[in-house]
Amino acid sequence: MSDRPNIVIILADDLGFSDLGCYGGEIETPNLDSLAEQGQQFTHFYTNAKCSPARASLLTGLYPYQVTEKGDGGTLHDRNNITIAELLKLAGYRTLASGKWHNGESKERRPVARGFERYWGLLSGCSNYFNPGHRRDGEPEPGGKSDEDIRPWCDQDMVMHPFTPEDPDFYTTDAIADYAIQFLDECGGDDDPFFLYLPHCAPHFPLQAWPEDIKKYRDRYAAGWSEIRQQRYQRLLELGLVDARWGLPAADERSEPSYANLGDHAVEAMAVYAAMVDRLDQSIGRVMAKIRDLGKEENTLVLFLSDNGGCAEEIHNTPHLPPGAVDSYQTVGAAWANVSNTPFRLFKDFDHEGGVATPLIASWPAKMKGGQVIHDIGHMIDFLPTCAELAGIEVPSSYKERDVLPPEGQSLAPLFREEDFTSENREIFWKIGGARAMREGKWKIVTEGPERVQADIPIQPGKDAWELYDMEADRCELYNLADRYPERVESMSKKWDIWYARCLADTGVT
Repeated sequence: MSDRPNIVIILADDLGFSDLGCYGGEIETPNLDSLAEQGQQFTHFYTNAKCSPARASLLTGLYPYQVTEKGDGGTLHDRNNITIAELLKLAGYRTLASGKWHNGESKERRPVARGFERYWGLLSGCSNYFNPGHRRDGEPEPGGKSDEDIRPWCDQDMVMHPFTPEDPDFYTTDAIADYAIQFLDECGGDDDPFFLYLPHCAPHFPLQAWPEDIKKYRDRYAAGWSEIRQQRYQRLLELGLVDARWGLPAADERSEPSYANLGDHAVEAMAVYAAMVDRLDQSIGRVMAKIRDLGKEENTLVLFLSDNGGCAEEIHNTPHLPPGAVDSYQTVGAAWANVSNTPFRLFKDFDHEGGVATPLIASWPAKMKGGQVIHDIGHMIDFLPTCAELAGIEVPSSYKERDVLPPEGQSLAPLFREEDFTSENREIFWKIGGARAMREGKWKIVTEGPERVQADIPIQPGKDAWELYDMEADRCELYNLADRYPERVESMSKKWDIWYARCLADTGVT
């Protein structure tokens, strides 16, 4: 067996910290639970707080403000970076991707231009799961954000806009798995190792799922969001994934009005969301079955995480319809997002833990004994240097006549191989809109940001002021220590300023 593993990175979209069964949730996720049982579960792993910035960081090992146009954390450019796919292709890997790209739509920024030899999926943000394009009568599917909001898809380098599937049983989560399996059939059986990138759309809104999956959960949430949140918290404690010292924050102020917004569909909304997560797990199970059929499971490293925390957006374009079907367009809202992010505060679009903390499951049967809970600090910027080490290749200083910035992350390969590893005193930085954050060892400074207000909650003064938290004793960010330790706030905030200025210089923004 080669020492170089196959590598599979599976990215969920808007999945909360406690949505999986192995992270305290009541949603049935047996395939992901099985990967956790045979591998490692992380409790302190971080993403960025939104879709595109997370994908840019994951693929490049850099912060989004270093590698995106205008330094805004948006579209990934190719001026100063190399992607995992480009890197592993240099090392002789087959490079495959199926799913949501969201890193640019122009020809030079599509997956096949950034190192993937096979690609199928959604180039842009999420859309209708059952039919992303036009109805058979030529009209847009009802319930979208707008009649013009039909997103581009791509097969290899052929853009499909609109993409109207011929298959009457098309469902995005299933199709992403179908193409991944097809690519594995084509490329996964030879002696070369493979890299498979599976950035899913689920469970990002709109709330749409198969009726048989919804039926499993229709009665499961009748107790209401507050009781379900308490139940998840207790299971997280029992699993040893959270510290009782952190407590459980009071419900977010957006939750009650959000629950009221869902009206008669308040319980069904979460049932549909759960069904979407369930189907995501089923699709992962099918991909893993194919890897087993190829005889490659033992030496395949699988990494599963989310791009950000649960989403509290309130978009209810079809309040007269129950969520779930092709003609509905609703979000789960802040109350249920509060549940998804148990026990943490706030949501996607915030740099508090509810926006940037993700479950991470790592499975590598050849190297891991299984059943491990990992409390070391990590971030998705670690994936590129990890892949480089496992593939036995140095990250080049230049690629295709462009200079390449060195990775910002650290390799997790020793941790995956169960060797000595430390993340003590590690520094990690964030920015999303008006929100900012930095973690330095056990300390974290963070601002809520005046631009991050949702669900009609009025802007409060002082939201851009630095808060300080001891993440060992208070990871739920309940006790702001900024007034007690002003010198630490000043020191860390200066480091943040220096980091941000460097990022803008790296991306060419003045």
